[in-house]
Amino acid sequence: QVQLVESGGGLVQPGGSLRLSCVASGSIFRIYAMGWYRQAPGKQRELVAAITSGYRTSYADSVKGRFTISRDNAKKMVYLQMNSLKPEDTAVYYCNRGGGSDYSPTDYWGQGTQVTVSS
Repeated sequence: QVQLVESGGGLVQPGGSLRLSCVASGSIFRIYAMGWYRQAPGKQRELVAAITSGYRTSYADSVKGRFTISRDNAKKMVYLQMNSLKPEDTAVYYCNRGGGSDYSPTDYWGQGTQVTVSS
């Protein structure tokens, strides 16, 4: 059974940075792509960033140049480094295990971590 646990959220001022972490268990982590999503109040969950098993990355236009996704297969971890944060980045952030080596969403979700960007 796949389990994902996110951490690292919190309250940060506009322009600040946060690093989110997600640890996975229960599957062969290195062969799967991983994704980070976010969901703001009253909005649909949206894909923010994804990383393939071959370390190829992709980003939503709204976060390009500010967010960086990375992975550490030995630790079964995926990270989201978020810089130059804006109030519109406020949301619950979730990690998702992909369905294969290239990213496609699955039903494997963590519990989410709240990110609030406010002065």
